[in-house]
Amino acid sequence: MGHLWIPDIPVWEKILRSVVVYLFILIALRFTGKRQVGQLTPFDLVVLLILANVVQNAIIGNDNSLGGGLLGAAVVLAMNWAVVAATYRFKSLRRLMAGEPTLLVHNGKIFHDRMEREHITIDDLNAALRKSGTGGMEKVRYAVLEENGQISVIPKAADSR
Repeated sequence: MGHLWIPDIPVWEKILRSVVVYLFILIALRFTGKRQVGQLTPFDLVVLLILANVVQNAIIGNDNSLGGGLLGAAVVLAMNWAVVAATYRFKSLRRLMAGEPTLLVHNGKIFHDRMEREHITIDDLNAALRKSGTGGMEKVRYAVLEENGQISVIPKAADSR
């Protein structure tokens, strides 16, 4: 019964493995784009599921004990808490981790280079316009891709041309 709870690898190694994998995934996902979880395409979901399976062995090592699994999960949760707390406290870290908003449209003019860099299609932009109730591109003052992956649309004032 002791084998069920006691990790088969040293505790420090389990902690190190969990920290390294967490940081790798966090950084990798940060640089893959600004999509929200709710905006994931089926391709994005498949990548996340495969990624989770691929890194599983990197975290658990040669250990299938219950204690080792719980320790790994606790370390990942603690790392997540620490990153959230640090990004809340330090604006420069928050900017590094979350990025900055990207202006996609200004006074009806679409910045195609920025859309391409952020992997935002014209269909994505048009969907955001419909969701905001804005009629057409000529009625858009600003459209901004936010850090969280949403597109905010600010219409032109009714009396502006």
